[in-house]
Amino acid sequence: MLAANTNLPKRIRGLGDIAGFYDGFILDLWGVVHDGVKPFETTIETLEELKRAKRIVWLLSNAPRRSWVVRDKLTEMGIGQDLYDGVLTSGEATWMALKQKYLKQWGTRCYHLGPRDKDATLYEALIIDIVDTPAEADFVLNSGVEDFNDTAEKYQPVLQACFERGLPMICANPDRIVHVEDKLVICPGTFADTYEQMGGQVIYFGKPHRAVYSICLENMGVQRVLAVGDGMQTDIAGATGAGLDSVLVTSGIHRHEVADESRLQELLRRYPYRPSYLLQRFEW
Repeated sequence: MLAANTNLPKRIRGLGDIAGFYDGFILDLWGVVHDGVKPFETTIETLEELKRAKRIVWLLSNAPRRSWVVRDKLTEMGIGQDLYDGVLTSGEATWMALKQKYLKQWGTRCYHLGPRDKDATLYEALIIDIVDTPAEADFVLNSGVEDFNDTAEKYQPVLQACFERGLPMICANPDRIVHVEDKLVICPGTFADTYEQMGGQVIYFGKPHRAVYSICLENMGVQRVLAVGDGMQTDIAGATGAGLDSVLVTSGIHRHEVADESRLQELLRRYPYRPSYLLQRFEW
């Protein structure tokens, strides 16, 4: 059920206000459920209420690592598997695509742009050769910065080398930025944007691309589904493309752009789509 056509999307106090309209919920993780380190104050209670209401809950993350890694991390945070029905990551979608298509199409020599130890599950159990330089590679796998303090400028030379080599790029996380607690960190989508602007080829996996929503919806097995996220370019765009109603959590990555109504209106004017609802934070 779409919000009324007013100047701004309908503001709700919590998901409990609208839960009766939906059978399932697709939840973003970083910026909605947790801050990269710990769950938000209301997260556990809200997930418990969703389960108590017998709603199907899937977690959809643009994390550039396998789903099982994120599931284990959530458990460490205190978000147990009993609180949701499934989890899908952009890293899992990347892994499946490498296995099923791109290693056969492009070759097995991969230059990994990102933290190799942290994101090595992107190619676990695959026949792949991780090389040290773009000059040796058949393609580049982009999973983001090696250190949260890194700037985009640090990676310009390697992006230039990949472009000059004509390497196609797989982007394992379309996010541009993320908040780690109170710190703003650049994500793989920033590098992918730069690479496309240079004229390079980029294949994306994760939100806002429809394939990941299709996987979630197929597994959820319900018709009325609401997507909850904090990013206009990923969560809200992806939900719109998948034909889903959506909630924008305003305390996430756009927190400084929604400080007052005029700034919120300016944010929404920048996009050809908008959320159905606005919610201050993920709560029931």
